[in-house]
Amino acid sequence: MATHAIPRHRRTIGERELVVMLALLMSLQALAIDGMLPALDNIAHELGAQDGNRRQLIVAAYLLAGGVGTLIPGSLADRYGRRPVLMFAIGAYSVLALAISFIHDFTLMLVLRGLQGFLASGLMVIPNAIVRDRYEGDRMARLFSLISAVFIIVPVFAPSLGQLVLLFAGWRWIFVLLAGLGILAGIWAWIRLPESLDPADRQGVHAPTILRNMRIALLTRSSVGYVLGTSLLIGAVFGYVNSAQQLLGEHFGAGAWFPVVFGGTAAMMVVSNLVNSRIVERFGARRVSHAGVLIFMVVSFAQVWAAYNRPGELAWFLPLMATNLGLLGFLGANFGSIAMQPFSHIAGAASSVQSFFRMFGAAVVGLIIGQAYDGTARPFALALLVCSISALLLVLYSEKGRLFRRLNKPGAPRPVVDVEQPL
Repeated sequence: MATHAIPRHRRTIGERELVVMLALLMSLQALAIDGMLPALDNIAHELGAQDGNRRQLIVAAYLLAGGVGTLIPGSLADRYGRRPVLMFAIGAYSVLALAISFIHDFTLMLVLRGLQGFLASGLMVIPNAIVRDRYEGDRMARLFSLISAVFIIVPVFAPSLGQLVLLFAGWRWIFVLLAGLGILAGIWAWIRLPESLDPADRQGVHAPTILRNMRIALLTRSSVGYVLGTSLLIGAVFGYVNSAQQLLGEHFGAGAWFPVVFGGTAAMMVVSNLVNSRIVERFGARRVSHAGVLIFMVVSFAQVWAAYNRPGELAWFLPLMATNLGLLGFLGANFGSIAMQPFSHIAGAASSVQSFFRMFGAAVVGLIIGQAYDGTARPFALALLVCSISALLLVLYSEKGRLFRRLNKPGAPRPVVDVEQPL
């Protein structure tokens, strides 16, 4: 009896390769945001946008459109599978990056950046659904942490990469580089990434089904506080990214050292995600993240004090900012894992609606924080404090007022929301 070779795209993939692949696919988004930070002045000058805060729109347009776009790919992935939706997102990302390298108008830059963020939003949604297809509970949180650790390496080095390109070529070549990296990542995923959606879990693409699944994913109390809390915390980071060139380069006088300083603070997120991946299965995602958000709030109080009493002193701002970003390693992956746990049968729709509130909400918060920049660190420091306090209150809502519980010990069955029963 003849044997048939298994198609390459249906072969299994090891956990380590999966982590690296998904992290690098998500990193394409980070490259599109952080890789051009050193070039914002050049882009704004050449395209006729001189106002300092207006140049932030190059970043904000991508983030806002990407946040809106996340509502779509999850439901499509629940129907047609993860691979085709992911391949489309990679293709759109690469084609539009190349198109941006040819433009000569600031308004057109914003339009194409928004379109790129919108069509490539699957790069943030689909990896989460793939992980949920394969894992659950605290092990899922560990995988999210490992993916985040690899993913966050990119923002650490992305500004330096952009600066390196500028040493030898113009800012347009940054976008050419993005297109090339997207094509390479797409080839790897096409060859090695198997389809993870169980045929039994395929959902219809009818509007009532999509809306029902999204409503369930949004209104589940044990999940919603973590989704909105993540949105606020990531929004604070987006505010930092939006205003980083002005805040670090101008207010704190980092100048040419801006990429190094920015990368150094972001590097703490890599370390904390690696640490989280080692401890989360032992202590539980809730215990680790609840401790993290409380400490984040304390550090934010210190940020406010420093902004008013040690203005312009990088020696105060830098360690506090590095600590804030480091604490996110104990929050983002764990919050995301807890929020996804109830939705094994509608992982795509859940990932979409959660990504929308995380990314779009964070983009709006980040835009407000960035536009509030007044030449000092005070608006940003106050935003960190408000966001962290609000995140804690939202977590308390989801946990019904009780922190540090461990609802599911290793080996215990996980609760799953019944998608047939609207909440």
